[in-house]
Amino acid sequence: QVQLVESGGGLVQAGGSLRLSCAASGIVSRISTTGWYRQAPGKQRELVAGITSGGSTNYADSVNGRFTISRDNARATVYLQMNSLKPEDTAVYYCNARGYGVTKFDSWGQGTQVTVSS
Repeated sequence: QVQLVESGGGLVQAGGSLRLSCAASGIVSRISTTGWYRQAPGKQRELVAGITSGGSTNYADSVNGRFTISRDNARATVYLQMNSLKPEDTAVYYCNARGYGVTKFDSWGQGTQVTVSS
């Protein structure tokens, strides 16, 4: 019902910045929440940042003040601006979109690798 494609990952030195993009297609008008998650090797997937259809945002404590989630409704795209990157931010980053009610879905992108070197 909703397809997601992430882009923007790569290799960056500690202290650097990257911007991830998550382009949605399908019934994008039914998306209630969009989130960025990450999964490092040997660790569980964790929520990094989320944004609701109303524009409310939330962040993991570990990234608060460094990462910013935003969206461009005209392009059906959600962004994750990552500044002051640390080696512990290294992970595969996934985009997630959820819809509730009559049109319920839980969609994931394929993931994009972010590697921060020290």
